[in-house]
Amino acid sequence: MQGVCLKLFVTEVQRHHGELLYEWLLEQAKKLGIPGGSVFRATAGYGRHGKLHEETFFELAGDMPLELEFVLSADQAEAILQLIKGQGLKLFYVKMPAEYGFV
Repeated sequence: MQGVCLKLFVTEVQRHHGELLYEWLLEQAKKLGIPGGSVFRATAGYGRHGKLHEETFFELAGDMPLELEFVLSADQAEAILQLIKGQGLKLFYVKMPAEYGFV
């Protein structure tokens, strides 16, 4: 099948309507009928503001970068991006063509 891979980037501590943002996004994706999504936690990273987020032995910051990844149809990707925009959220995303299926 042909579709897209959509990646959204947030941090562990970001919240929306009192809920952790990554949990809220997964729940919204499920409500939109998106068949699955995953969250991956980074070891370290920095974004457009140049602030380095990293986990060290002495300091477990709790503000680590997270990547939400969905493999879905182009229409489903557009629906979740419109939802995010409609909620006033400003998230960095990557959308790329993907071939997917089962073997």
